[in-house]
Amino acid sequence: MRDFHAIIKVLKLHLSGAKEVKVLDKDVASLLDISQSKFATIKKRNVTPYENILEFCKREELCCSEIFFD
Repeated sequence: MRDFHAIIKVLKLHLSGAKEVKVLDKDVASLLDISQSKFATIKKRNVTPYENILEFCKREELCCSEIFFD
């Protein structure tokens, strides 16, 4: 199972798509409906906001195993 830092990378890849666009942490925070300050705290503590990620997967019709597992 991936830690939150690895999950962030996967989410950034999903956001950028096939383009070479730089995706920032604030973009991921917005994607997960988390404030930037809360996201920074979560990232610092390496705590995974499972509920927010699962809601994102449901909205985007993604399989959550692609995000959580290698």
